[in-house]
Amino acid sequence: MPELPEVEGVVRELSPVSIGRTISEVRVSEVVQKSKEVGKEAIVKGKTLEDFKEELAAMTIVDVTRRSKYIYFHLEKAGLPYLLVSHLGMTGAWFVVDSLEEVTEQKFKNHMHVIFKMDDGGMLVYSDIRRFGELRLLQAEEDYLPLLKMAPEPFEAGAVEHFLAMAATPKYARKPIKEVVMDGHVISGCGNIYATEALFRMNIHPGRATERISEKRKRELFREIVDVLQESIDAGGSSISDYRNINGEAGTMQTRLKMYGKKVCGTCGKETKSMKIAGRTSVYCPQCQR
Repeated sequence: MPELPEVEGVVRELSPVSIGRTISEVRVSEVVQKSKEVGKEAIVKGKTLEDFKEELAAMTIVDVTRRSKYIYFHLEKAGLPYLLVSHLGMTGAWFVVDSLEEVTEQKFKNHMHVIFKMDDGGMLVYSDIRRFGELRLLQAEEDYLPLLKMAPEPFEAGAVEHFLAMAATPKYARKPIKEVVMDGHVISGCGNIYATEALFRMNIHPGRATERISEKRKRELFREIVDVLQESIDAGGSSISDYRNINGEAGTMQTRLKMYGKKVCGTCGKETKSMKIAGRTSVYCPQCQR
């Protein structure tokens, strides 16, 4: 699943080619339409397809920002603000093209589920292979409560204090540290990849109970998380499995990862082990991480 650095990369690429453009028409795939017909919500959430398409028509994109793992399209129509929230799920990708033929990677070409036609003739295309992503049109962030419950951005002042306070609560204190740092209510945007890397750099076992780690070590761990997130942003994110930046471009952080997906520890040479934590496979070195 794309994490904070990957989403940040998408936003940085989308912003200059999206801002100032006006949506003339929205089209959705037959797959999405059939999902709605049987009472499910594939990709388009919280509205009927008719309302989604009608309301977005004539909206202008005034900004594109990131909040945790979400992309925020700030829109305006008839002088009123709106917010289109996009989550990439496992395999979501955005394409900014003049023709659908410009989407050349077949697996994305086969799964173009929402097409925003712009009044200048171009298109903004959302493709999603597994359809776990979402598009949600709101008037404001406050209209969808889960968005307000996210932890502060890890780069913001006060984020470490929020992490320490949450980690000390009964809800989190006895949980494995890996599960805690992956929780978006505790730290925004840190998922399996970067939690794995930060814990390895700190020589902390992913299954260690959070309460068994000193405050000093927790502060150091938080700084390590911030550092690895920033390193990945600078590298364009980790292109693992189906993640792409806009128009199919890949990042390079995957070449720098020291523990995620590794069979052998690059530090001590010992074979790595794995365990399930919060439903995710956690790879670690039994020699270096205790």
